[in-house]
Amino acid sequence: MGVPPAIDDIAAQISLTPYQALGIPLALFGAVFLALGAQFQHRGVAKVEASHGSGAKAGLSIRELRALLGRPSWVVGTVMLGLAIVLQLASLRIAPLLVVQPLGAIALVITSIVNARATKTPLDGLAIRAIALCIGGVGVFVAIAAFTATERPIREPQLLIILSVLAVVTVVLGTVFLMKRRSANAIFYILAAGVLYGFVATLAKVVLNRIFTGNFEWLTMLCIVALLAAAALGAYFVQTAYSVGSPDLVIAGLTVVDPIVAVSIGIVVLGEAAQAPLLAMIAFLVAGAVAVIGVFQLAKHHPQTVR
Repeated sequence: MGVPPAIDDIAAQISLTPYQALGIPLALFGAVFLALGAQFQHRGVAKVEASHGSGAKAGLSIRELRALLGRPSWVVGTVMLGLAIVLQLASLRIAPLLVVQPLGAIALVITSIVNARATKTPLDGLAIRAIALCIGGVGVFVAIAAFTATERPIREPQLLIILSVLAVVTVVLGTVFLMKRRSANAIFYILAAGVLYGFVATLAKVVLNRIFTGNFEWLTMLCIVALLAAAALGAYFVQTAYSVGSPDLVIAGLTVVDPIVAVSIGIVVLGEAAQAPLLAMIAFLVAGAVAVIGVFQLAKHHPQTVR
């Protein structure tokens, strides 16, 4: 029995090759480890904050960061996040940013369910609706990207633009943190980490592509340095967000803000949506907006807020 003509027609329109499509399950497995790792890390941070914290929302101190290394739950969570990063890098290596980066939103569903069970606070209708908006928006975005996204060679001027914007963003976030660290809430830390991780994902894809094509020179080294610096600062913001917010809220922000930033770079700078029609670009914007609305609704209605 042959494949129905309608399915053949749909398959012919998908821009991904079978090899690139392997990035989708890799990204999904990475999302699972991201969700579980976030839950374990949050548990470790909460215990350290209770035993070593001063009660002031001024960011984690050096003493608290050292204490985290002695918390088994935090170490297990860190290992899981390490696996999530490896799987994400593998997916970025073989598939366009527009397709695989938003798939991390599945971590939101897992984290929300796990956190609701951990706190013995069931998800209410508002929280479920917020999750549905996040997942629905991201799902539509990825579906459109699968039909329109194409990878293009990354040129040096594009890399310089990305690095310049990242430098400005890092200075701005660092300045705001130093000025508002005692009054900043979880939303600031989540947004800051999500923005930085969006650049990290983009730079990771760039570095991997340049290494595998044998193009390893000073600009590649500069990208690696910028990647590590942004990842370190983003990781600090994430750990601090765990100390002042719930894991489902942190994951909600990261799984939407991170892809939006990375996808925006992919569209505007890397040209991955250059062949997408105007209708697809409008759909990208609408789907992204729906996902963002879901995040802000979840910020108001996640289990630890409504109990």
